[in-house]
Amino acid sequence: MALQAKEIYVNLPVKDLDKSVEFFTKLGFDFHPEMTDEKATCMIVSENIFVMLLTEPFFKTFTKKELTDASKSTEVIVAISADSRQSVNDIVNKALEAGGKASNEPMDDEYMYLWSFQDLDGHLWEVMAMPENNDLDKSST
Repeated sequence: MALQAKEIYVNLPVKDLDKSVEFFTKLGFDFHPEMTDEKATCMIVSENIFVMLLTEPFFKTFTKKELTDASKSTEVIVAISADSRQSVNDIVNKALEAGGKASNEPMDDEYMYLWSFQDLDGHLWEVMAMPENNDLDKSST
């Protein structure tokens, strides 16, 4: 059997932890209180998926590489699923209202609907809905 991790932790450097927590709270995410201090927080994406938001100085203690300025270049796109096309729109609109930036226009094809945004630090987030039996509700744009 191939390796299967029980959980996934994505680590992202942030310039201002408090502002990042406020931003993602407006999108509807919760944070693990026992894994939060002034240097980092653990954002709960699902039961087994977490995003660690680490202050840049703290993040640097985990790598000898230079940090990428996510507002100028991209190393990763964090993609998350939503239950419906309307949920995709709701999440991205909340991100834009909370100070995020649009990354791309919504993309719609027969297999999925997706829309992306940049968080306060420029990290790319893609929100997608993949309908069962390829039957997207196109009425909720």
